[in-house]
Amino acid sequence: MGKTVKANVIARSLLLGAGIASSTLSLGVMAAPSGEALVNSKCSACHAPDAKGVPDRIDAGRRTPEGWDMTVARMSYAHGVKLTAEERSAIVKYLADNYGLAPEETEHHRYILDKTPSVVEHAENQLIADTCARCHSYARIAVQRRTEDDWRKLVHFHVGQYPAIEIQAGGRDRNWFEIATGDAAQALGEVYGYESKAWNQWKAAKAMDPAGKWRVVGHEPGRGAYEGEAAVTRSGDDQYELKMTLRYQDGTTDKASGKAIVYTGYEWRATLDQGKRKVHQVFQLADAGQALEGRWYEVDNDAIGGTMHAVKATAGAQVLSTMPQAIKAGTKGVLTINGVGLEGKVSLGDQIKVGKVVKRSADQVVVEYEAPASLNAGAVMVRVGQAKAGDTLAAYQQIDSVKVVPEHAMARVGGGGGALPKVPAQLEAIAYANGSDGKAGTDDDVRLGAMPATWRVANLNEVAEKMQDTRFAGELTDTGRFIPAVAGPNPERKYGTNNAGELKVTATVKDGSREVSGSAPLIVTVQRFNDPTIR
Repeated sequence: MGKTVKANVIARSLLLGAGIASSTLSLGVMAAPSGEALVNSKCSACHAPDAKGVPDRIDAGRRTPEGWDMTVARMSYAHGVKLTAEERSAIVKYLADNYGLAPEETEHHRYILDKTPSVVEHAENQLIADTCARCHSYARIAVQRRTEDDWRKLVHFHVGQYPAIEIQAGGRDRNWFEIATGDAAQALGEVYGYESKAWNQWKAAKAMDPAGKWRVVGHEPGRGAYEGEAAVTRSGDDQYELKMTLRYQDGTTDKASGKAIVYTGYEWRATLDQGKRKVHQVFQLADAGQALEGRWYEVDNDAIGGTMHAVKATAGAQVLSTMPQAIKAGTKGVLTINGVGLEGKVSLGDQIKVGKVVKRSADQVVVEYEAPASLNAGAVMVRVGQAKAGDTLAAYQQIDSVKVVPEHAMARVGGGGGALPKVPAQLEAIAYANGSDGKAGTDDDVRLGAMPATWRVANLNEVAEKMQDTRFAGELTDTGRFIPAVAGPNPERKYGTNNAGELKVTATVKDGSREVSGSAPLIVTVQRFNDPTIR
């Protein structure tokens, strides 16, 4: 978070077309120009330095690394600023370090940075949502901080850049410009203003060092839980090399290696060769550098990815995960407990009997267990010596309900010689046991985790039935992955329309001799032609 950049920096790709820029933070060691010097030389031609010597408007806003990268990209394609990949990287690094967001300020909207698919947003301020979030996500607003005056200038920029904005959907029934420059700008300045106690405290915080050995656990929808380890070594200021081993519950193993950079003292971005695919990591450092967590996704297909939680091997005794995540009453089996510093007696609460220790190390304990038929549904406190966790293992009598997630999934047609590939949807069947109220779908339900399921797809409504959406929209695999059809128009369809569709996906989970099903809608829509880094 210093005022200069001495580290090697990362390259990013700038994709230009039809006046639209789409950029993705990717990694590759480059030369090291000074970010501060580049800002002063490249930006001051248009942004005159203020009394503090900072180019005008730069110190009126704060952004995530992705947000600053989008801004710098726009300066290139819209205003002709000539930058090499190395220069662009250095400028983004400097701006993100000095004008970034504190961890608390990104906490509730990280889904827009790590590209979590099919998130249904809940606006923190309805006026801001009505004025701004009719064209892009609410989170895109919420991961910025600006002065009220700078928010107002952003409104003027929008009108200048997109003259039809005032008469687009949601703007025809009101005096949009007056609201946007008045009450909305004031609200933005209050809710997402530049000044922040959290940011001032974060700037004064001690820098975190992620170098070292890490214990890793996580989950990849459609494939299952995994555990493993990682080694992080420093290769420059805020630059790191990363090697990982991920062992999945299904018995497969992925080796991974790549490079990472840390922005703003905690924003971890990495690109790795992981198994047979290339992935991006969008993580954050926490707990004084002892924890690292977030989402990773395939570089060419951000709808497919997984979550990861890691702690340093020196973080102290902790239980991180169990495999499986649920134990049924009246059963015997083997439980794997993953963590760090796992020394001492193993306990699975008052009801579940712990038997033979099959395998033991400081980061993994495998034990036999026996669950009584009277086992109560609920969370199980897992203890290994001083390490404990009450949120990694659940007990149940029977599966009472199944929920298909995402609950509002979306896939996109593509390919077929077009410029944009298909965007699949990865679905999972999450099982639940009823809580103490004996009712499904209430707050006290016990989450049992993802379960193997039999999948089927049907038309969602009468219109979908008439249009034969199940025939044309795509296919659902036995792992819950929906592969959309090729982009149209399709002459075989009524009206020669595209291969879009409205579907209902149902997952059926076996629980002994019983079958429990759950359903959710799946919308198959057209390509996203404008796909900015922050949507």
